[in-house]
Amino acid sequence: MAGGRVSEYAAVHARVRGMYADMLTPETWIALREAASYAALIEILKETAYGSHLGEVADENLTPRRAVYQIKKHLADAFDVLAPLVPRLARFLMIQLYHRYEVDNLKALMRGIERGTPWEQVRYVLFPLGSFTTLDAERLMEAEGVGAAVERLRDTSYYDTLSHAMKRYTAEGSLFPLEVALDLGYWRELWRDVDRLKGTDRAQARRIVGSLLDATNLMWAIRYRINHGLSEEEIINYTLPFGYRVHDEDVRAIAAGADVVQVVTRVYPGLEGVSELLKEPQDGLPQLESQLQRHVVNECRTAFVGYPFHIGVPAAYLILTEFEIQDLTVLVEAKTSQMPAKRFRPYLLMGYMPE
Repeated sequence: MAGGRVSEYAAVHARVRGMYADMLTPETWIALREAASYAALIEILKETAYGSHLGEVADENLTPRRAVYQIKKHLADAFDVLAPLVPRLARFLMIQLYHRYEVDNLKALMRGIERGTPWEQVRYVLFPLGSFTTLDAERLMEAEGVGAAVERLRDTSYYDTLSHAMKRYTAEGSLFPLEVALDLGYWRELWRDVDRLKGTDRAQARRIVGSLLDATNLMWAIRYRINHGLSEEEIINYTLPFGYRVHDEDVRAIAAGADVVQVVTRVYPGLEGVSELLKEPQDGLPQLESQLQRHVVNECRTAFVGYPFHIGVPAAYLILTEFEIQDLTVLVEAKTSQMPAKRFRPYLLMGYMPE
């Protein structure tokens, strides 16, 4: 069995190790954090693995929004390279991981359609999807309203989910029911893909993907209660009843009014300062989310220690790359607006350094 695992994962393991070695180093993160301006940040990035995509655009056209779009192409390329190399059953998981960006694109497109935003203003907000996408984004933007856009999705996996949520969208005049339906449908399918795996693949995928799911689901529950004041029933309906460390009883406790600090620290006993963060939710909740995401980063990094021939290694690399790009987006925005370091540093994950 072990020999079979090695042969199945030898090629993808070799590629991932090389790509992992090209991730930004601590020294580069220091230089990026200390860059004096947006232009200086871009010049540093041009000397990294992101340089080839940034170089596709002339400097005068490389606006902050376009720079982030170009940076995201690095992750799209990584999926295109790695997904075909993994065993067939694990490939479904890899493609579903990729579809999270497609779901985010679909939500952004619906917002653009509802607001009448021109395609040229929307296109570089989207994730640059590669060979695994089912969306024709520009064609969707031509739809006369959200309902017409949903009809254009009839031949995709999103149609049933959205068509069932359209009644509430029409009644409430809000995209919220459509977006929640997309998110919940996405994560349910992803977890089914995890559970279809066997042995080491399943165990590693549950830990890596499950940690990401946990952070997402827990923050949904907390925000629905604290920011939006939703009812217990609504919170339960708009969250997931499964996870790796965050379970149904944890979400239900938050929905029922339990002390959020106690729930969070029970699930994540190593987390510090949760009580202080929740005293000022406007700034505290994003920082709490960053702490939960740093936990995901640590889980992903452990995939590269020990026996390496399993789906956890490529999945962890892709999630780490997503977080690397998330950090770069924070820095692009911070350097563009000349934001003081103390304002943006708490939101960094890969480039985070305690004060």
